[in-house]
Amino acid sequence: MKGHISEKISENDEGMDSTSKKIIGRWDPVEACRPSVDNAPVFYPTMEEFKDTLGYIAKIRPKAEAYGICRIVPPTSWTPPCTFKEDRIWQNEKFNTRIQQVDLLQNRGPMRKKRGRKRKKRRSLKAETKKRLSCDGSGNNNTTDSEEKFGFKSGLDFTFKEFQEYASNFKVCYFERSDQLIASTTEENRKWEPSVEQIEGEYWRIIEQPTDEVEVNYGADLETGSFGSGFPKASTLQNAESKLNEYATSGWNLNNFPRLPQSVLRFEESDISGVLVPWLYVGMCFSSFCWHVEDHHLYSLNYLHWGDPKVWYGVSGSNASALEKAMRKHLPDLFEEQPDLLHELVTQLSPSVLKSEGVPVYRAIQYAGEFVLTFPRAYHSGFNCGFNCAEAVNVAPVDWLHHGQTAVELYSQQCRKTSLSHDKLLLRSAKEAVRALFELSFLENKTKENLEWKDVSGENGILTDAVKRRILVEEERLQKLPADFKIRKMESESDLESERECFSCFFDLHLSAACCECSPDKFACLKHAKRICSCKSGNRFIQLRYTIDELKSLVDALEMDVSALKKWTSSEDTQISGPDRSEENGGSSTICKTEVEDRKTFDLNQLDNTTTMWDDEICGVDISKELQTESNSSVTHVLKSPDMSTCLTKFKKPCLLKDIKLFGVDLTVISKHPTPNNIMQGEQIQKPSLYVEPITYGEVVFKKHWCNKHAIFPKGFKSYVRFINMVRPMEMAIYSSEILDAGLLGLPVFKVTMDECPSECFSYFSADRCWEMVLERLNKEIERRNSPHDIQPPPIINGLKMFGLLSPHIVEVIEALDPNHQCEEYWHHKISKTED
Repeated sequence: MKGHISEKISENDEGMDSTSKKIIGRWDPVEACRPSVDNAPVFYPTMEEFKDTLGYIAKIRPKAEAYGICRIVPPTSWTPPCTFKEDRIWQNEKFNTRIQQVDLLQNRGPMRKKRGRKRKKRRSLKAETKKRLSCDGSGNNNTTDSEEKFGFKSGLDFTFKEFQEYASNFKVCYFERSDQLIASTTEENRKWEPSVEQIEGEYWRIIEQPTDEVEVNYGADLETGSFGSGFPKASTLQNAESKLNEYATSGWNLNNFPRLPQSVLRFEESDISGVLVPWLYVGMCFSSFCWHVEDHHLYSLNYLHWGDPKVWYGVSGSNASALEKAMRKHLPDLFEEQPDLLHELVTQLSPSVLKSEGVPVYRAIQYAGEFVLTFPRAYHSGFNCGFNCAEAVNVAPVDWLHHGQTAVELYSQQCRKTSLSHDKLLLRSAKEAVRALFELSFLENKTKENLEWKDVSGENGILTDAVKRRILVEEERLQKLPADFKIRKMESESDLESERECFSCFFDLHLSAACCECSPDKFACLKHAKRICSCKSGNRFIQLRYTIDELKSLVDALEMDVSALKKWTSSEDTQISGPDRSEENGGSSTICKTEVEDRKTFDLNQLDNTTTMWDDEICGVDISKELQTESNSSVTHVLKSPDMSTCLTKFKKPCLLKDIKLFGVDLTVISKHPTPNNIMQGEQIQKPSLYVEPITYGEVVFKKHWCNKHAIFPKGFKSYVRFINMVRPMEMAIYSSEILDAGLLGLPVFKVTMDECPSECFSYFSADRCWEMVLERLNKEIERRNSPHDIQPPPIINGLKMFGLLSPHIVEVIEALDPNHQCEEYWHHKISKTED
């Protein structure tokens, strides 16, 4: 008996609620076309293994990558709640769906050569086709039938509750057996459900041997940025100690997954939807995801929050070309009409057909609470067995960089736009690895992250090889350029506001770009440099971010060459936080141009007594609990008094929250040891100043770089300062600031450590950069928590001040260590300033 679907629809179906449709199906298991394919591997990590997300993926990669996909079953104790189950979302929040015509996913003709097949027409199909949009969301209904491309039509909006009813009704009616027709309403019969194997057989029967139209709805590619994620987020938790915090901070939480420390996507500033921000998929029986690879050949991770299983098929990246060849062979007319057919995600091809062409295909059946991981350039497809909800996102461990380079070269050949700058990720990864190698070699800072960077570097490291490969391509293309092209240094801010791309093939131009004076807004890649314009020599030029020699020295640094390490760790232009350079108060600090404009260096000594007022809560810290008086010491300490809030609440003018919150209360001191009664003077507060406690002064080194015009940097210097806790921003912590000798490099190295957590340690050749990294770490924690106490991220701060190198009582001692004024740059500037 052939399967078919019919519907009893009211005459006025235009305004009809989709859930009211009554579907009567026919299904005969004899017609099943279940493909005979092997299963992909399944992994069961222990809780200890599960804690290191990308470490575990790296561990299973050698076993799983050849299959293209694999299942990962979390430990039984790992059961994150799904936020969509809350009534306010389940019953009220609506999502949009697409209508998929399952029977046309494989067997259809080109739209310009519509092939008529004698099938039963659904009464609502014709009207709905006219009204619904194509899957690209353009809303353009002006195309004729001969011009129209096959795609999924826009469907109705549903709540989860409505879609569950709709999906359940469809599945029950479709798989209603012939022996149920008489007594189909009995409880016993209504409980019967087809197995995954039976659903799979029927799905491929519809695909391979279509006789009737089968349409389903699919809530696909729903943006969690607007709709919300199924995983709990730290920003939504009211209590930092909540039991949900384990899941909110987990590396397997897909909101955290893309930017884990071992993922190079963490160097991407933009929140690219579907790549760095997860997408949701709300499925019903037969709703499909067709053969495709991830953007830029990234890894992907899919988690099934709840519901019926999802059936996957995977082909390894090494067999990607074979799959494409097989699809072109079996669907020639479709590829002739749409050469980029595989980018449209609207075409299935049976695993049985692929196997017949020698393409290995593997199956994975994903159940609720399980992950499916896909590997770079691994084609995958599948369908849902019933009502369910999944969430997916991408990630890029360092081993992806090789695949990512292949992807951008392929995109260039296809004139396809990129989603992210591969060269930017590659260079930033290399620079971060160089920083880690420096810290390991000269500072013996053996953090987990530094050791991981070391593992991918070295002479044969996968990161080193990826950089070498990119340099080779760049060098070959430069050598092929006409001699009349001049070479210029690329401006560091050239792609800050928008990433430039080739006018011809859309290749990303972060590393190099061909330009001409005649068209300042037109750029080309090195392959298409000759085509940028018809101008003759003199006007055309090539912009290079780095010369080939500079890039080769980067490789040397990755291979632990001491002189190259020195160059790439001391050069301001190579700092990780951005390409622009900004020297502030003597410390070389590299930040993005937009950050320079948006953030101001805050100097407590410059506050105006008449306009700056305290608030009784700063950085989320209750001043009444944090201030007290300690006047029995020769050193000025932080004030603490339980009565302080009484005084503070009398101030009516608003305080400079963004600036005051830079230090919180515990970084400031009221001059001359004021008591709570003398803090106010005519509704004003005395000028606060930063206090740093010196521990050791060290010894002055009379070499270049061991001072600048603002300060002397004694070797062995160490100081303490109180600042906001990076791990628990509601608290304060003691930070130690040190100046060390980089040894063979002959340079001072500045190091900041949070004492209660020695792993929170930052080193660099600049005091400013060290404290910038502290702020970056703190801001990430504040952003992650999005504290209900309204903690404000602090702005940029002066690193030399935080070290205490500008504090008068410390400066006086350090100057005494150089009585002969051998630190010439410092003394020359000081004398000149005094004379002025």
